[in-house]
Amino acid sequence: MLQSHPPTAHSLGADLRALRKARGLTLQDMADALGRSVGWVSQVERDMSDPSITDLRHMAATLDIAVSTLFRYGAAPAEEEGFIVRQHARRPIGSRAAGLVEELLSPDLTDDFEVVHSTFEPFSEITDTVTRPTQEVGYVISGALDLEISGRLYSVGPGDSFRIRGEPFRWMNPHPRPAVAIWVIAPPVY
Repeated sequence: MLQSHPPTAHSLGADLRALRKARGLTLQDMADALGRSVGWVSQVERDMSDPSITDLRHMAATLDIAVSTLFRYGAAPAEEEGFIVRQHARRPIGSRAAGLVEELLSPDLTDDFEVVHSTFEPFSEITDTVTRPTQEVGYVISGALDLEISGRLYSVGPGDSFRIRGEPFRWMNPHPRPAVAIWVIAPPVY
């Protein structure tokens, strides 16, 4: 019989705390960026205070995420919360820039890593190189994707996987079909 752990309920505060910490920001850094007190930020992260929509927009900008990342989609039944993410309940994340559609597969952002379902639209690419202090592993489910990692070009297709450990990278899908990959990122960046 499998042992179960008590569920960690998804909360806006828990996600905000995880995102802030993943970016190396202190409570004071966040408070300064928002023009708020440390106490207020702490209360929001502990779900003791509800931020306004304007506050959420400023927090998203400070954390460099889309504001939609902070909203809950398709609430799970109580017995599944923290354990199961149904396909219809995935939270969209990222900005959809350059033809990339991302959905969070992890129940929330409070783990040491996040799992993302990424769809790269046909003939799309990110033009600027990305460098982030993470370890990332991707697995291509369908389609084909070109990756430039540390200046070297790689082509990956269904069943292929790749790793990026803080190196500069960018992606391209020069093909007429979408490419779909599962991407694991530690620590979470969304």
